[in-house]
Amino acid sequence: MENLPFNTVGLCSEEIDRFNETYKALKAKFNIDFTGDIDFHLDQFEVFKNYLDINLRDSYVIRHLGKESYILFIETHFKNVSARSTIITDCYENHTWALAYLKRDFGRVLIRRETLTDKIIELVHPVELDFAEDKPFSDTFYVLVNDRQKAAAAIDRNFRNAVMDIREDDFVIEIVEHTLIIGSQQPISPERAVFLAEFVARLSSIC
Repeated sequence: MENLPFNTVGLCSEEIDRFNETYKALKAKFNIDFTGDIDFHLDQFEVFKNYLDINLRDSYVIRHLGKESYILFIETHFKNVSARSTIITDCYENHTWALAYLKRDFGRVLIRRETLTDKIIELVHPVELDFAEDKPFSDTFYVLVNDRQKAAAAIDRNFRNAVMDIREDDFVIEIVEHTLIIGSQQPISPERAVFLAEFVARLSSIC
């Protein structure tokens, strides 16, 4: 078997093919290399809090316009209860996430597509950060922050434009101070990985 540029332990043949196609798509589009052993402190992000464990299978640095951002292959571990029985099984899934280090301190921020439920809750309990000068962005995305002043200053027009331009619907962005991560629970795919890589590469050069 060929030497593959990612960890294949525990992967079935279908998953190996998916990882390989994803890596090839990223390599064709970007200048990427292995990061080596870097602790990205993934445990600080709320998006991973409901998992029993998260394992960074592989990580790659994206070099773009003299800046660096990262693509992460992450394995999540959780328990699943069958709908037809009380049997509990261990489940493992692999996802693609992308990470960037930003110059500004955003505080803690969560951004995702806004739902009808979000809009209804907002009418009763206004908790979302809106941008009066950018109604299209505020109508599209739900933005939760822990420091409104800090987040409002950091989430400027350039940042909002980059988020609006993401060619993917199912994603969540979480920022902890200077560290941003973006991804979803969708299976690994070449197209999704490229979209995420484009976003963090762009952000690393403008934010």
